[in-house]
Amino acid sequence: MRSRETLIRLQRFQVDEKRRAVGEIEAMIADFERKVAELEQQISAEQERSGITDVKHFAYPMFAKAVGDRREKLLESINGLTEQLAKAQDDLAEEFGELKKMELIEEKDIRRRESEFLAHEQSELDEVALNLHRRSV
Repeated sequence: MRSRETLIRLQRFQVDEKRRAVGEIEAMIADFERKVAELEQQISAEQERSGITDVKHFAYPMFAKAVGDRREKLLESINGLTEQLAKAQDDLAEEFGELKKMELIEEKDIRRRESEFLAHEQSELDEVALNLHRRSV
C-alpha cells in the first residue's frame, strides 16, 4: 500500500505543477492584455495629437505606427498563449482525472480492508459467543 500512497503523492505534485503552469500562462495573458490596452491608449493619444487617424496617410506619426506594430505582436503572442493555455488546461484535466482514479482506488481498498477487518472481528465475537453458549449448556 505504501507504493500506492507514493504514486498518489506524485500525482498530486504533478497536478499542482500543471495548475501552476496554467496560472502562469493566465497571468501572462492578462499582463499582455493590459499592455495592449495601454498601447491602444498611446496610439489614440498620438493620433489625436497629430490629427491623422489613417495609418496609410504619408504623415501618420511614426511613433503611433511603431506602437501599433508592438500592439500587433502582443496580440499574436496572446493568441499563441491562448493555444498554450488550452493545452495546459487539457493536461491539467487529464492529470486531475488520473489523480481522482488513484484516490478512488485507494479509498475503495481502504473500505475493503475495513470491511474485512470488521468481518474478521465479528467472526471472532461469534466464536466467543458460541463457546460461551456451549459452556453454559
